[in-house]
Amino acid sequence: MTATQTTSATTPSTRRRSIGEWWNTLNRPQQWAVLVPVVVLIYALPVLNPPILTTEPGYDFQIAMFEVARYALIAIGLNVVVGQAGLLDLGYVGFFAVGAYVAALFTSPDSSLAKLPFLAVIPLAMAITMVFGVILGTPTLRLRGDYLAIVTLGFGEIVRLLADNVDPLRGNQGFQQVGHPPGTREDGTALFNNTDGTPWYWLTVTIIIVTLLVVGNLERSRVGRSWVAIRDDEDAAALMGVNTFKFKVWAFVIGAAIGGLSGALYAGQLAFVNNQKFDVVTSILFLAAVILGGSGNKVGVLLGAFVVAYVPLRFLGIAEYKFLIFGFALIVLMIFRPQGLLGARQRLLTYGRQAYQRLLGRGEVVSHDAAVTSDKNGGAR
Repeated sequence: MTATQTTSATTPSTRRRSIGEWWNTLNRPQQWAVLVPVVVLIYALPVLNPPILTTEPGYDFQIAMFEVARYALIAIGLNVVVGQAGLLDLGYVGFFAVGAYVAALFTSPDSSLAKLPFLAVIPLAMAITMVFGVILGTPTLRLRGDYLAIVTLGFGEIVRLLADNVDPLRGNQGFQQVGHPPGTREDGTALFNNTDGTPWYWLTVTIIIVTLLVVGNLERSRVGRSWVAIRDDEDAAALMGVNTFKFKVWAFVIGAAIGGLSGALYAGQLAFVNNQKFDVVTSILFLAAVILGGSGNKVGVLLGAFVVAYVPLRFLGIAEYKFLIFGFALIVLMIFRPQGLLGARQRLLTYGRQAYQRLLGRGEVVSHDAAVTSDKNGGAR
């Protein structure tokens, strides 16, 4: 077979490209030209209140949008642990609870601790939650699979039980009048309150964008490549020189920080924290958002968070059956599409193939042996 025949036979021009492949063909200005209108539309959703998305009269649409944004932020943090590093965490709600209680302890008048501005409490909540991530991760991340899942599940339950039995955490009585960001309206009322979800939604979406930029840069760095290697085959990653324990702790700590941040925002918007919202079922719901959307894919987990948070609020009649519905949906998904709605792209194993295809696209002469080698190995040499 000649080089020309090889080129014409293997050129992927007739193959239908996926959205991800099309996105990768755009340069940075073109990508921003697509992203900016989408982001503007997302910011405008609480104001537009489109009929196709609006909730039933029994639930405020702006509050629903904040709930969706809150779940999206949680899903991004959990995706770092589960999707990127491949660590099955069933107790992520524990980090969420720590962030919420830190915000309550340092802003609520029901607490005896010194009062701090809410904006100062947010980084404090992240820092304290990261410490909890180190405390939990250091002795447990040498475990794998089901054993790690059991330990993290126990951590989530320990946090809930401590909140129930330690007197300063006030158990079911909880903390009222939790602080909020500064700002007032024209009528003198607080800009951030628990009846208007629009300012909270805008704040959370802004934090999500910043978090996505940070996590995206991490994924493209040595840290992200190490996470993918550990997720795919931890033993092989260790043999290749990857300090698997260190990078797993990194994933746990970063995920914990994002969980604590989301918990602080939740406490501020609700203005009330007690031990009733941090059970195992809530943690499983967080995990369902990641798996449903596509573990390892940032856009996928955002989609999964939207489905898990929005559907019960949009259709209040089925809200009490949400666990049954999502459980059935996950079973069907695992059978027919185990990678989730938007699965992760294995970039590390496709660079060689992409480079080869680009050479063909420029009309370079590539030998038949090189073509066969690239096709068999997928560029992973």
